[in-house]
Amino acid sequence: MTDQETSSISDSDTPALALHDVHVQRDGISIIGKISFELESNQRWVVLGANGSGKTTLLRIMAMYDHPTSGTVEVLGERLGQTDVRVLRERIGYASAALADQFRPALEALDIVRTARHAALEPWWHRYTDEDDERARWCLSQFNVSSFERRPFGTLSSGEQQRVLLARTLMNEPAVVLLDEPTARLDLAGREELIGSLSEMATNEATPPFVVVTHHVNEIPPGVTHALLLQHGNELAAGPIADVLRADLLSTCFGIPLEVKHHSNGRYSAWAEL
Repeated sequence: MTDQETSSISDSDTPALALHDVHVQRDGISIIGKISFELESNQRWVVLGANGSGKTTLLRIMAMYDHPTSGTVEVLGERLGQTDVRVLRERIGYASAALADQFRPALEALDIVRTARHAALEPWWHRYTDEDDERARWCLSQFNVSSFERRPFGTLSSGEQQRVLLARTLMNEPAVVLLDEPTARLDLAGREELIGSLSEMATNEATPPFVVVTHHVNEIPPGVTHALLLQHGNELAAGPIADVLRADLLSTCFGIPLEVKHHSNGRYSAWAEL
């Protein structure tokens, strides 16, 4: 995406993402209730909820990899079902564990990143320029995995793979970024380093709007502006993060009495009242 295209989206009144009464039902079971959600150009959202609350399903709908049973989904002004999602996905930075499973283990890390240029899974489907390779290397450097560029993806640890996938989200200078549990499978040091990188993204005005999914309050990077709590596929609360990350709401969301603290460094923590 060019700087002009990014600027036109940022200056527009059109939300980067807009979901209206989105409902997902599978085998007669409601996975997502009727959720409406808008992501503005200057916002960074976290989606929180217990396992099975519908977080990943909701993010896949935002990324246009899944269709809702009913409701409408608009991404960057384009409506799902009325646009070529293959083209639109090139403007979305998306990372998830499910996406990792779709890549051949023999693909090198550099290929994993540069295939994002065309939202592809294999490098031979398209031609890549020296500028593409340079951009891919820069993306790897942002998450401290430059040394892995020629390593087969399957030989990397799960945490290293996660970093490569996060680097991949930056390849196209995306207009929106969607991250599904980016700190999953990382050890303590790796998690903290990655949260620092995500915080830098969140506080950088040049960063596109993003949504990050997690079920750990202490993994929310400083700089996130809004929060959405999901409970059994339904919206429990949504709005500015300080209004949503309250002990009473989080206790209801996770079904256990919780205390919440907002630390001076911008991090949050939550613990059970035992």
